Amino acid sequence: MPSHTSQLGLYGEQAAVAHLREHGYTIHETNWHCRTGEIDIIAQQDDMLVFVEVKTRRTSGTALAAITPTKRDRIISAVYAYLDAQELDDAAWRIDAISVTIKPHEAPMIQHVEDALDW
Repeated sequence: MPSHTSQLGLYGEQAAVAHLREHGYTIHETNWHCRTGEIDIIAQQDDMLVFVEVKTRRTSGTALAAITPTKRDRIISAVYAYLDAQELDDAAWRIDAISVTIKPHEAPMIQHVEDALDW
């Protein structure tokens, strides 16, 4: 049986996928793993490949605050591993972050930050 934390994370990722689809993104993969890390969602928006880090919580906050420098490096390494594995060296891409806040008896609150690691 999955832990409460993993159930919360899965719920957040499902909410993020629904949000992306509602905004015209095509979902290619979820929870892609490699030696250096994981990419929560791999999507496409027009000609742009979009790698999405999802952070789910029960309190308000931004997705960027939860991405530490170490996590940032792992995400970037995983993106390069994916691009290499798929032979997409020339693809246009970016990394987004989605924060999903879950509160009892309310719809999830979603904050989508495009190009989140370009700071």
